[in-house]
Amino acid sequence: MHTSLRSFIQALRQEKEIIEINTEVDPYLEIAEIHRRVIEEEGPALLFTNVKGSPFPIVTNLFGTERRVDMAFGPKPENLIQGLVQAVHKLMPPKPKVLWEERKLLLDIMKTGTKQVGHAPVLENYHTDFDMTKLPALTSWQEDGGPFITLPLVYTESPSTKEHNLGMYRIQIHEKNQTGMHWQIHKGGGFHHYEAEQANQNLPVTLYLGGPPALIISAISPLPEMVPELVFTSLLMGEKLGLTKPSESPHSLVAEAEFAFSGHVPPHIRKPEGPFGDHYGYYSLKHDFPVFNVERVWHRKDAIFPATVVGKPKQEDYYIGEYLQRLLSPLFPVVMPGVKSLWAYAETGVHALAGAIVRESYYKEAMAHAFRIMGEGQLTLTKFLMVSDVDVDLSNFAQFFENILERFRPERDLLIINDTSMDTLDYTARGKINKGSKAIMTGLGEPVRPLVRTYQGGHMDRIQQTAVYCGGCLVVSGQSYEADPELPLHLVQNCQKQLAEWPVVFVVDDVAIAQTQAAFLWTTFTRFDPASDIYADAEIIRNKIAYRGPVIIDARMKPMYPAELFPREDIVELVDRRWKEYSI
Repeated sequence: MHTSLRSFIQALRQEKEIIEINTEVDPYLEIAEIHRRVIEEEGPALLFTNVKGSPFPIVTNLFGTERRVDMAFGPKPENLIQGLVQAVHKLMPPKPKVLWEERKLLLDIMKTGTKQVGHAPVLENYHTDFDMTKLPALTSWQEDGGPFITLPLVYTESPSTKEHNLGMYRIQIHEKNQTGMHWQIHKGGGFHHYEAEQANQNLPVTLYLGGPPALIISAISPLPEMVPELVFTSLLMGEKLGLTKPSESPHSLVAEAEFAFSGHVPPHIRKPEGPFGDHYGYYSLKHDFPVFNVERVWHRKDAIFPATVVGKPKQEDYYIGEYLQRLLSPLFPVVMPGVKSLWAYAETGVHALAGAIVRESYYKEAMAHAFRIMGEGQLTLTKFLMVSDVDVDLSNFAQFFENILERFRPERDLLIINDTSMDTLDYTARGKINKGSKAIMTGLGEPVRPLVRTYQGGHMDRIQQTAVYCGGCLVVSGQSYEADPELPLHLVQNCQKQLAEWPVVFVVDDVAIAQTQAAFLWTTFTRFDPASDIYADAEIIRNKIAYRGPVIIDARMKPMYPAELFPREDIVELVDRRWKEYSI
């Protein structure tokens, strides 16, 4: 495990996994377009040494392939997590013999934590009037509200308990000494700010860039609130995390960081932040968020600015997310007994869809486990949860979905929860922020139907094309939502005979999305709100809505949704012309 960003970069150089681009490039749109083309081809990391308007080089695409993620973190963290899970059962209650057998693991755990170090490269340069606009922060999409720091590591402490949080919350640069602070709901830094604001206090904040790659993993991991991110970083590294405490800083600083920005977030002050082309593949819109007033800055004398570009999956965050799921999946049965496996689908922006295999030892026990999942940390942001008690590879969504649909009885197995909190970046609830609905779909026990795999129902009025995504799941298209908003209701009322064999039907703009898992998941689950866009015959039985199939889901783009992300044509042409200059 690497202890600094440059240690990782050196390893990438040795393995020919990074390319230096020495020609001048613009952080406004150009770098992002280069990055997107390279990651689409699963190409190398990119070190831009000549960035227009900034003295600092910028590195992107550090984690843009499965191989580079493995190079960054290696097998030790996964082995350690698996060992911890196995040891939990053996060590309860602790016995001398078992403690001796697990001595190596226990010694590894004893090495975790933080330590104060004498040599701290981050202290090499110190500023009390640093100009944040001189950073090579990227503007990735033409409608973005400005340049953003996209790999920020935001450190805060609870004003009352002093427990810390390290999170990744995007940072828009507003002016020379001020940025935005995109604290979403359900996030630890936001909880600390809420606590400080209730007391009418400033909240001290330290923003890091760079440092050990494990810091990035820890910052975005859906850890339980009681697990300190810096300790988890140390656990992943296999050694204590080095810190240093300059007298001017309210917090100890990560010694190997590239940059450390110290300041505060004041109470009751908000400024417009955004739009921002985010990992859902659409723009998140402009909203008021807190501000971060930057007072002091430390950085290495040869500091490198790390960044990433997000957009339609698959981007760099997809590979980090896949690694995180492999890393943390053994913990789910420990934290949530009865949950055998869990998978959030990065193709949907992570929070739009999750699948789980759970225990069903009595009637509807699976629903209790579903509620537990929906109430656990960042999993509370999940919009649509599918649950089964039959083991299957969750990463293969078509296989998992067929497993559900074979057993799906809509009157029993579909629960829609209206008027609840939502991921800040999900606007499917008709453009509302932080509000929407969720759904739980179960498929339990023995199969209740064979799945049809070809459509033979004949012509359907107002439907132009049909395709099959997987057994039991039909995809259809007609006119756009603007031209025919009542199409799903029409199918429910008038096409029962043609659709009788299909448990679930998705109405989409283009049925070609049925060809791949990535296209299907992104184009469907990011484009519907369960309460507004699921249609079926239904009746109320003892205050429960009992649905009758087929279940029709309207996953078309709707005029109230934010725009899909597309690069600006003149930037595409610019990068086309200059491609040979980059020497990629």
